[in-house]
Amino acid sequence: MNILLINPPNSGKSIPEEQYGIDGIKMIFRGEPLALETLAGNLDGHDVAITDLKAAPESLWDDVERLRPDLVGITGVTCEANAVLSIARDLKTHSDPIVVVGGHHASSDPEFFNREGIDYVVAGLGKRSFRELVDALAGGRPADGIPGAAGTDPGGPLRLTPRKFTDADLVDDRPPRYDLVEQHRDQYVMSGVGGKIGFVATAFGCTHRCAFCAVPNTTGGRYLTHSVDAVMRDIALLGDIPLVRLTDANTFGDVRASEALGRRIIERGWEKKFVADVRSDTVVRHPELFSLWKTAGLATAVIGFEEISDERLAGYNKNTASAVNVRAMEILQDLGIRIIGDFIVSPDYTEKEFTALERFVAAHAIDLPLPSVLTPLPGTPLHDRMKDRITIHDLDYYTFLNAVVPTRMPEAEFYETYAGLWKRFLNLKHE
Repeated sequence: MNILLINPPNSGKSIPEEQYGIDGIKMIFRGEPLALETLAGNLDGHDVAITDLKAAPESLWDDVERLRPDLVGITGVTCEANAVLSIARDLKTHSDPIVVVGGHHASSDPEFFNREGIDYVVAGLGKRSFRELVDALAGGRPADGIPGAAGTDPGGPLRLTPRKFTDADLVDDRPPRYDLVEQHRDQYVMSGVGGKIGFVATAFGCTHRCAFCAVPNTTGGRYLTHSVDAVMRDIALLGDIPLVRLTDANTFGDVRASEALGRRIIERGWEKKFVADVRSDTVVRHPELFSLWKTAGLATAVIGFEEISDERLAGYNKNTASAVNVRAMEILQDLGIRIIGDFIVSPDYTEKEFTALERFVAAHAIDLPLPSVLTPLPGTPLHDRMKDRITIHDLDYYTFLNAVVPTRMPEAEFYETYAGLWKRFLNLKHE
């Protein structure tokens, strides 16, 4: 089959900009479409291409005309879900390929895509289930009953058989097709870290169940780790790219595997820098692991501190405490590892909470603090808890920069305060 995999364009709307003329707080995704590169890696025997509309927004129809795909796969996070629908409908009007949708939003709310213009939905880690679906369609066999995939039935229920994810779903022996986006490589950079960057996955899923996070939906709640050999292979495939972003939600969730990987990287002698998402409690429990990884090249740790209030942390089911966050910062700073700190600004914040957060950041010299607005994503425990409060249901606004429930402060004041905090955080210079 001729298969085209599509990464949607940067999507999302901004209440601060649209309603209050506040700009400068947009988050732009600039990374390569690793999910699609990974899917493509397991589609040997088929002709596969990737259209990255974040890197080349006007390229879709030229690629469709050139490739004439039999099947199109589209991925997307929640704020891109409407863009995915639009692309699917346009494709059906233009050339009527088989359209399959997957990605984070499909994994959290697969019923959302049970609509005209979409033929199949793949929920969760799709490397194997998408291949099984493709093979069934290519062979003229029924595609019903494939775990993790379902044919759509607009107006009826989506009959999705859940997949019991295992290490086999990683298809460890099939590397990502980095070559399919080589023409865009110079555009893949990471703001706040600098330099051309490549993406590598060491694990999928997470060891924890934070109330706001949709990541566990991708693996049925399991934490699955690639072999050290597979990760080393993928890093090597990136060639001379100096900066490697480990894309896992929790890179060091398996401490023993992480230690083995760090030692192999040191033995290999790469002069590369790594960026990884870590939990603060992992840093505190295993400081020796981060000392090892500093030698291996860990330059920046991204930590979801989320809150400075233990009560709010408990409400998010974060299973950590503010004191643990502070201790993790001290350990990483002593090692010379930069810290990107993610914080959640609740719509319930008043001036008091904004001020407290700013003082906390100033006191602890976080290299790049990033405040996002609490957003109850469909399919998460937080959404179940807050759904009766939600007043904005247009997913274009689910960018983590908009309040989709009413704010406690007057809305204009909330956004003005938030924008000011955001801009001051981005301008911080720590010695």
